[in-house]
Amino acid sequence: MNILIHPTYFPNIAHFAAMLQANNVVFEMHDNYQKQTYRNRSFIYGANGKLQLSVPVIYSQKERQKYSDIKIHNAEKWQTLHWKSLESAYRTSPFFEFYEDELQPLFTQKAEFLLDFNLKCFETILECLQLDIKSSETEIFQKEITDQSDFRYLVNSRKEPNFNFDNYTQVFNEKHGYISNLSILDLLFNEGTNAINYLENQFKHL
Repeated sequence: MNILIHPTYFPNIAHFAAMLQANNVVFEMHDNYQKQTYRNRSFIYGANGKLQLSVPVIYSQKERQKYSDIKIHNAEKWQTLHWKSLESAYRTSPFFEFYEDELQPLFTQKAEFLLDFNLKCFETILECLQLDIKSSETEIFQKEITDQSDFRYLVNSRKEPNFNFDNYTQVFNEKHGYISNLSILDLLFNEGTNAINYLENQFKHL
């Protein structure tokens, strides 16, 4: 199975569950940018519950812009804020210290384009999990897809289905209960390499 999917900021469980089932992951590179999607945001589990991390971008709604042309608004100290949020949320998790050296450079080295940065985040997660996922990129935009499974709908954070994913232990379970479909970072810090087994069992819920 080949799947077509959007590169997102630290993909969530649904994205990774789909990608692990694919023979080849095809990244959509030629769509128009849309606000309020997972293209520039992810959700983690903070001390007060579900916490959104958003990458600020330079974007005008007056004219359509390609996702690949969207620049990150680096005047804001968003990387420092995101890393502090991750430290606060996951410092006591079983695997935070195991992966922090691989992940921290993403929050110190400046990136210009959102799409490029998201792909770099994806590659870093693959390295953390020691995963080999074959991927390619689209050459043109096609609205209707016939030769691939179209998972581009997963990018919409406002209209996502209620996925019935299996529970795993989260840092603040006792305070707020289980929160489903968070960023892959939540699964990585809590489950380590066992994340792969977990993800392989979640595709049935998509």
